[in-house]
Amino acid sequence: MRLALIHIVQETNDFNPVPTTLADFEAFGLHEGAEITRLFGEIGQIGGHYAAVAESGLAVETLPIIRAWSVAGGRITREAFDFFQDRISAGLAAVGPIDGLVLQLHGACAAEGIDDVEGEQAELCRSILGPEVPILLGLDHHANVTRKIMASCTAIVGHRHQPHDVFDTGQIGTALLLKILSEKRRPVMAWRKIPLLSHQEQFLTSKGPMKRWFDRARALEADERVLQASNYPMQPWLDVAEGGWSTIVVTDGDRALAETLADELADLAWSMRDDFQEREAVSVDDAVRAADTAARGVVVLSDTGDTVFGGSAGDSNLILESMLRLGIGSRALIPLISPEAVATLTAAGEGAEVTLTLGGDSAPAFFQPLEVTGTVRRLGSGPVPVEFNHQSEVDMGRVAVFDVGPVTLLISELRGVAGNVPSVYEAYGIDPTAYKIAVLKTASNFQYFASISSEVIRADTSGPGQSDVFTLPWQRIPRPVYPLETISDWRAHSLQPGPGAS
Repeated sequence: MRLALIHIVQETNDFNPVPTTLADFEAFGLHEGAEITRLFGEIGQIGGHYAAVAESGLAVETLPIIRAWSVAGGRITREAFDFFQDRISAGLAAVGPIDGLVLQLHGACAAEGIDDVEGEQAELCRSILGPEVPILLGLDHHANVTRKIMASCTAIVGHRHQPHDVFDTGQIGTALLLKILSEKRRPVMAWRKIPLLSHQEQFLTSKGPMKRWFDRARALEADERVLQASNYPMQPWLDVAEGGWSTIVVTDGDRALAETLADELADLAWSMRDDFQEREAVSVDDAVRAADTAARGVVVLSDTGDTVFGGSAGDSNLILESMLRLGIGSRALIPLISPEAVATLTAAGEGAEVTLTLGGDSAPAFFQPLEVTGTVRRLGSGPVPVEFNHQSEVDMGRVAVFDVGPVTLLISELRGVAGNVPSVYEAYGIDPTAYKIAVLKTASNFQYFASISSEVIRADTSGPGQSDVFTLPWQRIPRPVYPLETISDWRAHSLQPGPGAS
């Protein structure tokens, strides 16, 4: 049995004006052919694929074509889009006849002039392979499911957890494809499009309405006729023509059951639409004060509006400004992404005292530059090892460790993982446990700091990833959409209400 494998992942934030280029993918490793297995055969979504193959006991030859991953950001350039289309075409042609395709994408990627990158990629694969070769698509559960995606794939699986367990997604996806091929399962898919948006603060699947929604999907899978049930609360910063939440049910040849269960999951999400809107973040000053006076550290202070893992540019200075203005007594770590600042600090050299402006480089609509004076503690560059569920190292570009009063700033040239993973600090000689506060550029991916943190406080910061979805400059998302407008009947405004909708 011959399976081709394609892994291309980027999540787009349409309110971040900085485009994502091929260089951003290269910073995380852009690989083709056998090198993919060597580097990723045991980790991430690709590692999950190989685990499923091993567990199946089947004679399977995996033919890896391309692995490209970038942290979330602005739309990918047209150059990057064309590059991936070319590599997909050439790769599928080179591997020859295959029995199936494992297609691992994100689902919320947009390019310059193209809203639905994954739909274009899936459609290209289908056009090359023809109608008979099964395509198993694995998606991030923050994907935006579209008509092209549904029309081009045989079966679709999504992340079952937030924080994401990408290994799990790779494993269940390939396991399903192997069932289709070896057990002659007959996948039938039904989906619903829900005109719903929500901020990020209720996205964890371990609690609240998201847990209830995802637990119900798992319960449906207890029926042997149900091959997969997956929910897709689209990330809230994708401004595209088919935007909105979705749910997909895959059954073994039972169309009526798939449609019924897709309706059930969509109705359940809609019944909790107000629960998804509940906010937990507090004002910046209140968050800083609470962290400063906490009984013990490390307190994770979430910079919600500048979530690098949600595609923001990482150039917010709002929490830094508050800490300096309030005169906190605790030591704090803050990451910042600023090529300009890194260049200035690198030129000054280690040990230099430097006055410069920080913040607002990329997203000036949200942040104003802040003048600070500090000392350059350390400089560095190149790939650093990270304990990260996607890979074992990441290139942050040039990096400057800059001390400003009680704050230690990790300022990087490239986005990398910002300061969301402790091992990035450790690579530059910083022990995060020596600090009372660690600012993370994420609103939900706190898992990397979980073993050393005492609590999490979300700061209600503005920015391209802000929780306030009402004031973002929406242009393309289908309207009306809840909660931007008040809607009572989701089917009346759905792009895919189901066959029973009137």
